[in-house]
Parts: sequence; C-alpha cells; structure tokens
Amino acid sequence: MTESRRPARRSQRGPGDRNSKPRQARRPSQSAVDPARVAARDVLRAVRERDAYANLVLPGLLRERHLDTRDAALATELTYGAARAQGLLDAVIASAADRPVDEIDGPLLDALRLGTYQLLRTRVAPHAAVATSVDLVRSEFGSGRAGFVNAVLRRVSERTEDEWVAELAPDPERDPVGHLAFRYPHPVWIAQAFANSLGADAGELQEVLAADDARPIVHLVARPGVITAEELALATGGEVGPWSPYAVHLEHGDPGRLDAVREGMAAVQDEGSQLVARALTLAPLDGDDNGRWLDLCAGPGGKAALLGALADLDGFTVDAVEPVEHRADLVRKTTRGLPVTVHVADGRDPGLDGGYDRILVDAPCTGLGALRRRPEARWRRQPGDVAELVRLQKELLASAIGLLRPGGVVLYATCSPHMSETVAIVADAVRRHGVEQLDTRELVPGVPRLGSGPGVQLWPHRHGTDAMFMAALRKPLV
Repeated sequence: MTESRRPARRSQRGPGDRNSKPRQARRPSQSAVDPARVAARDVLRAVRERDAYANLVLPGLLRERHLDTRDAALATELTYGAARAQGLLDAVIASAADRPVDEIDGPLLDALRLGTYQLLRTRVAPHAAVATSVDLVRSEFGSGRAGFVNAVLRRVSERTEDEWVAELAPDPERDPVGHLAFRYPHPVWIAQAFANSLGADAGELQEVLAADDARPIVHLVARPGVITAEELALATGGEVGPWSPYAVHLEHGDPGRLDAVREGMAAVQDEGSQLVARALTLAPLDGDDNGRWLDLCAGPGGKAALLGALADLDGFTVDAVEPVEHRADLVRKTTRGLPVTVHVADGRDPGLDGGYDRILVDAPCTGLGALRRRPEARWRRQPGDVAELVRLQKELLASAIGLLRPGGVVLYATCSPHMSETVAIVADAVRRHGVEQLDTRELVPGVPRLGSGPGVQLWPHRHGTDAMFMAALRKPLV
C-alpha cells in the first residue's frame, strides 16, 4: 500500500490512541444506532475486557434486548464472524491505520473489527459498513475518534479480502502453513498442530482450516427413551444427523426457543460429543456389565446426560464428578430425572469406591477441536498451555484406570487433535498402566475416514463435527 493511501502517522497522540481523551461533541444517542451492531460491539467488548465467551454472552443479550429475528441473526453473524477472523482483521486494520492494533484504543478497535469484518467478509454495502461503525464510535466518543475510524475503514474498503491476503500473508511457497493460517484465520501454532495430527493427510490442512473458519450449524441430541431423532427432526424442522442415532442438525435458529429443548427432551450437543458418549457404551468388556458407570470430568453435563439416559434404559447408574460447585450444579440441572449422582470432587482423587465397568474421561484440554463454536478461543490459547494440560490429562486417566474393575473400559476423549493431548497421552497410559488399547473405530459404526486407528480422530471437514479424539482402553483381568 502506498503512503498516500494511509492515514498519516502522527507524532503526537491522536484520536485512535489508547490514552487519548474523548472529544466533546454532539453525538447520536445509543438508541439511534443500529441495535444489531450495538449488540455485536457489546459482546466483543465483553470478550476483550473481561475474557468473556461470546457464545455464552450473546444469547442472553439478544433475549434481554428483544432483538427481532433479523437483527438477532445479523448480531450473531457479526459477533462470531469478527471474533473468529480477529487475526486477519487486526493485520488489515494495522496496515490501514499504519500502527499496531495494541496502540489503538480498545472501544475503537471493537468498532474497527466489526467494520472490517463487514467490508471483507459480508455482503453489507461498504458505505453502510463504514457509516454504522462510525456511528457506534460517535455515539460514545464524539466526532474526533469517529473520524479516525472513518479514515481507517475507508482505506480498508479499497481492497478485497483476497487482495489484502495477497499483500499481508506469508509467501505460500516459503511458508505454506503460515499462509493458510493467515488466509483462514488461525494462530500459526494451531494450524501446525492440525497439520501434525493429519500426518500423511496434511494436504487436507486447507480444508480443515476452512471448515474451522466457517459458521457451524446447530447440533441437537435427542434424549434416548424420550424422543427419537426422527421425531425431533419433525418437531424442529431439522435433519437427522448422519452418524449419531440421536443427532439432529439445524441450519439456523435459537435452539433455546425450541419446545423440545425447553422441556428437556433434547439439548444442544455436537454430534462428535454424542459419538464419544455412545462409544463408551459400545466398548466390549471382559465380563458382564454390572451397570456402574462413571463420568470423571462431567461439567457442564452434556455427555453425563446422554450417558444417564442410556444407562436408564437398562436400569444402570452413572456417577458424575465435577470439581467446581457451579459447574456441578449445571450437571445436576442437565441430568435432572436421570440416574446420575453428582459428586463435587477432583477427578484425580475423587474419593469414590472403585469397581466401575465403564468410565469416561472427557479431559480438560486446549479445546482446539471446537474453535468454530468458541470463536475467540483460538486467539486466547498459547502453546505454553499444552504442557500443564498434558500433566492433568495423564493424572485423570491414571485415576480412571485405578477406579476401573478388571475387564472394564475407560474411554479417553479430548476436544483437541493436538498430538500431545491425544495419541501421546494414550501411549503413555498403555506403557505405564498395562491397559489394552481397543480399536476404537469399531465403536463409531458407520463413520468413514477414521484413519489407521486404533484411536479415532474426527474432523469438521470430514465429519461435520468438532475435532474430537477418542481412545478406548481396557483393564486386563489379571
């Protein structure tokens, strides 16, 4: 970009700087600003200032403000889209503003991200994207700062997304992973972790990142024994999922408004998570199933509820362990009416009597496999997070193996494809504890392209699920 097309670099503090004072000027009232964009801005601000989660903040905000269907859809698209594409947006903003984004005042950066996302990745008319973003700033801070946002966004609008990528992304020949990570916004270390997990199929990295960069559809789980997936699909207007016998897919809409969800007949749950819970119930034991099952890392309760419903069909019971009281309360609410007993305890030493037939260890992890549903998480996680989580994962799996009866099965699962959290953890458990690794592919019948085994790695581009990993381990009889 030539210097003449950039805002001039200021030697003194300007309206975009973090510590500059807002200029007093006439400004439109907040009520005069587009409500969808106000909502999106407020969620992005909560994410930036309080480390909030967009997928937890936005639904309640939309209900509280009574946005109509159209405004709610726009707010959702802008919020999740801007959060997901933050790395790309920030690089473009920094270039257009001729300053690093960490030198731009936070509230202005929120508006710039929203405006840039609309300009590069939506069909919103450029003049509308710029004007509404400027209005957001003017309503709070006056014309001085609004002028800075206007100037930056006008420079952003001079190029398409592809043109910005061509200018700013690493060279695809010299750094193919870095180029793809920029094009489909991900931190490079995460893109590399995906490539490592794909192994011989690393040529699919572009497909993985593109799927991770797309808006996910809603997955529902039909509660076994209460409603079938076919009945749920008819009731909701969705489609039966391809892999889990309990899954229904919804292209759009707020699942919290569905009668089936409000009445506890169904819940929101990724189809991959459903496959994990079901795989535990299908794993072959040595000896009879005595009906003692355990979910060792149960919060917030989705898999515990599915396990509880399946256990209930056979008169079995489930213990569920969660160390944090408020999350344990979520498990209680999610499993209400099911044969699930919730224990507030640390899964590494839960104080339970052993002898369980089946144990699920859905271990705390980096969550790299669910980034499409938690769009801001990719920019929060750091490579250094992995080592601490790996220690915890090993300790939880060791605890589970100790609680198993001989011949029982533990299913280890993570919502991450990072090899340090998946195959390395399983290999360590086999070596240390002498457990037998089963061919987990046999526990997800009908699901294609699962690789060479014996573990299972699901992928959004292959299976339309989160990138869940699972491995079944059986404790020897002697």
